[in-house]
Amino acid sequence: MEILLTVSIMVMALIAFAFEWLPADLTAISVTVILMLLKLVSPEEGISGFANTATITVMAMFILSAGITRTGVIQVVRDLLMKWGGKNASQQILVMGLIVGPISAFINNTAVVAIFLPIIEAWCKQQKISVSKLLIPLSYVTILGGMLTLIGTSTNILASGVSKQLGYGEFSLFQFTGLGIITFLIGLVYLMIAAPKLLPERIPVKSHLISENYGLKDYVTELIILPSSSLVKQSLRQSGIQRKFDIDVLELIHNDTHFSQPLADKKLSVGDILLVRGSRESLLQIKDERGVEILADFKFSQLEEEITKNEEKVAEVLVLSNSRLIGSTLKDLRFRQRYNATVLAIRRGEELVRERLGKVSIKFGDLLLVQAPKESFIGLQTTRELLVLEERELETLRTHKAWTALAIVFGVILLAALSILPILVSSLMGVILMVMTGCLKPGEIYGAVRWDIIFLLAGLIPLGIAMENSGTTEWLANLLANLGGNFSGYWILTCFYIITSLMTEILSNNASVVLMIPIAAEVAKSLSLNPMAFIFAVTFAASNSFLTPIGYQTNTMVYAPGGYKFSDFIKIGLWLNLLFMIVTPLLITLIYGL
Repeated sequence: MEILLTVSIMVMALIAFAFEWLPADLTAISVTVILMLLKLVSPEEGISGFANTATITVMAMFILSAGITRTGVIQVVRDLLMKWGGKNASQQILVMGLIVGPISAFINNTAVVAIFLPIIEAWCKQQKISVSKLLIPLSYVTILGGMLTLIGTSTNILASGVSKQLGYGEFSLFQFTGLGIITFLIGLVYLMIAAPKLLPERIPVKSHLISENYGLKDYVTELIILPSSSLVKQSLRQSGIQRKFDIDVLELIHNDTHFSQPLADKKLSVGDILLVRGSRESLLQIKDERGVEILADFKFSQLEEEITKNEEKVAEVLVLSNSRLIGSTLKDLRFRQRYNATVLAIRRGEELVRERLGKVSIKFGDLLLVQAPKESFIGLQTTRELLVLEERELETLRTHKAWTALAIVFGVILLAALSILPILVSSLMGVILMVMTGCLKPGEIYGAVRWDIIFLLAGLIPLGIAMENSGTTEWLANLLANLGGNFSGYWILTCFYIITSLMTEILSNNASVVLMIPIAAEVAKSLSLNPMAFIFAVTFAASNSFLTPIGYQTNTMVYAPGGYKFSDFIKIGLWLNLLFMIVTPLLITLIYGL
């Protein structure tokens, strides 16, 4: 009965993860609660995930990554990128990979992509190349770089924790670095050859204006207030036109004087011109009801130039995975009032949203085209929930602390690598030093933590305990061992790699590790094979996710900025996945033995 209940919960969890009925972290916590209610784990075991060494280590690594980010350490390498990148696509991918990959080995790869996205965009503009040629390679090399060390990804740290829980011990910092280096180089060579040929120019190189890439020609125009208009002597706030007609007023022109945000309390007069964003339907409606005239001769190409002259600008802003904006609409958030900025359009993967923006529920990976005063963008650059896709103003960074932050992270790595301190202890010590030295402010450490990942890990760990307690792991392992008894160890290892790889494309990679490592290790044990070889196979398969934009968070982050279609990831990622399905099990067999 316990096995039946555990398997049923596992299946329901897999379905919930795949269909995203709830956020992944909430699904994981719900699973834990159900396990406790059914007494498949004790209350102490149910909350043990929050005290697990893997969970705490991941939390500490998020904070250390934030210390590196806030002090601008990585900004230093952008000059290397600009100098050695060249104009040949293969050379550009090579230089980018050799810079970004090793950094991803020690800093959370989502943080690395967040830092390099604006740098790559600026570089592409300078070199007059389409960003869609380089952003998928950027994501892929950070994934590959994350497999160089234990601390490269939260998945590696969780896999280490599961290995310890099963009695096989924790991974050392560089335990699989040899394998990681070989797979990184194979992946980089593949990208150098394949990416220039397989990735199209989704974002046109010729367009120097961001807004033109959003097709706003029919959505931005000028309205002139007529003498008979009901808007005369009213402020925008009093008129309520932005709420009622689904338009955004970007600028007010009064007697040839341009007024930008905030505009809510500006009184309107006869002859005033409003620069607005809205659908043709909304514009015709406001014309009929409020007595304004649409100026058909407005030149759209002047939009960004006009805004820029008036201490305003247009830029793209990416919604990050830890953003509190996710799940809310722009109207609910009072986005314009909160950030003193107006959203002109939303790019969501292949989809462009330009109408009824206030009613659109925000998702992770959404790219917002935002118009705002230049000071507002400085504020947006400092928020931890949104990423402005332009190089960060140096005054917002603590560059004088860069070497201190770098020394702290190097110390953490050295102490762990020499086995002087466990990685848990050295990383927590590094967190304290980051605050004591002023690299991070005390309040920033809480914002630096990806709490969704922490709750996901804490919620999944009890599921692994329940599988062990109920005998589910042993039962599934025996079932698979009987099925695979006629195959060689190499082919069984390859099967586990393939199954885990496919699971990761639709589930969380952390969920794949928790579910698959215990089963893989038990199968290896029952067949007198090397359990660590199977644990490494699952660990690498869970992270090497290239097939879809939703399989790994860095893929989601580049999806909209690159203007990609879903098929672009399949086109280039399928062959990379197949390559690693063949190469990785073979390398594991040669390096670690079966």
